[in-house]
Amino acid sequence: FLLDAAKEHPEVQFCHATGTQAHTAGVKNFHNAFASIYQGRYAAGVVAGLKLNEMIAENKITAEQAKMGYVGAFTFAEVMSGYTAFYLGVKSIVANVEMDVHFTDSWYDFDKEKAAAAALVESGCVIVSQHADSAGAPTAVEEAWNNGKVAYCVGYNVSMLDAAPNAALTSATNVWSVYYQYAFATAINGGDIASNWSAGYKEGAVKITDLGPNCAEGTQAKVEEVVGKLQAGTLNVFDTSKFTVEGKAITWAYATDSDGDFAYDKNNVVVDGYFHESFVQSAPAFNLRIDGINWLNK
Repeated sequence: FLLDAAKEHPEVQFCHATGTQAHTAGVKNFHNAFASIYQGRYAAGVVAGLKLNEMIAENKITAEQAKMGYVGAFTFAEVMSGYTAFYLGVKSIVANVEMDVHFTDSWYDFDKEKAAAAALVESGCVIVSQHADSAGAPTAVEEAWNNGKVAYCVGYNVSMLDAAPNAALTSATNVWSVYYQYAFATAINGGDIASNWSAGYKEGAVKITDLGPNCAEGTQAKVEEVVGKLQAGTLNVFDTSKFTVEGKAITWAYATDSDGDFAYDKNNVVVDGYFHESFVQSAPAFNLRIDGINWLNK
């Protein structure tokens, strides 16, 4: 709809957050934007990993019980990129961790998300994160925490401390004001808005929300260290030396769907030892199913 509208009204600038078509559409006044939220997901994963380590050190769980859960909306690259980045952040702290993913087939469904999180906790997941837009998952985890379960959560978009004041550790979030300021300033000054815009920690376009009261000691300092490396470009989230797919290292992965069949078929983005996310287009393209992450219902 937006692309058709852009073609019909060339005098108007159409900016589609999280869209995918601008890269191949070739329409000058149609633009896609997506913050590099995978960096924020990774930082949030570090927060979760530190909490796992603390729970192990305090004998609240064993190393074998350091299991993660994730409530995902759809099996889209946007979701897969996010949960993989989160998992790799956890894995940078706790090397042998595994994570179960439960999909809801909805971007926003409080009841489904709450039920999925409750099931993950019941199956032994001690920290549950999400790519789902309601507070359903944190609500379920907070209820489990109040009932004596070892259970914590990491949210998305906004702080979940209101929904889960005890269980919430942090949330990964986009700072869309960075894009709004860029797009308006560019248009006002007569410039061309990028057809695909993506920015991360370096530009202040992603962050994690305030840390919850039950985060592990030393979390803030470690997060600042990790964010500094992300800003400097010395830490690459999808470093291919840090994960495998079916036991094998990855040396190539396509990132562009050139013919609209929902399958990437051009532009290898594994270069210099890492997957260059949001490189040929702003929208996430990482859709590899890496080892250590289990799909429960797909």
